[in-house]
Amino acid sequence: MSLNLNDKKAVVAEVSAKVATAQTIVLAEYRGIEVGHLTKLREDARKKHVYLRVLKNTLARRAVEGTAFSALASEMTGPLIYAFSEDAVAAAKVLNDFAKGNDKLVIKAGNFAGSSLDKAAVTALANIPSREVLIAQLLGVMQAPVSGMARVLAAIAAKKEAEAA
Repeated sequence: MSLNLNDKKAVVAEVSAKVATAQTIVLAEYRGIEVGHLTKLREDARKKHVYLRVLKNTLARRAVEGTAFSALASEMTGPLIYAFSEDAVAAAKVLNDFAKGNDKLVIKAGNFAGSSLDKAAVTALANIPSREVLIAQLLGVMQAPVSGMARVLAAIAAKKEAEAA
């Protein structure tokens, strides 16, 4: 069913609002995916706060026009599903994880903070650990010298106690 002009304006306005807050947009071809699998993809996207939408490419081009994501306009051909996320890696991660289990979803391109990404770059972005994991790794690195020093001091104290006894 085609949209009338007011419906098209509403869609463009809704998508433009998502584009304004997004850090990452990923495009993927969804040709041949069963409805049940697409429903599962949408559910995973909702859990990770990723806005996932099948759009007419002309409407998507209008939504990204004049933004940092305008370079994606040349990639907007064919049946595409669009993933928008405020988190830098969430959109790439959701589509990449789904594509691993379903060969009919083909990641086409992406854009992160104004930088165009090809399929390999989107996959690399998806493989970056989550924010929580990165913080835990950073804290581990920062704690290593302190805990090492504590172990050395404990060993020296134990040695002195053994010599005194």
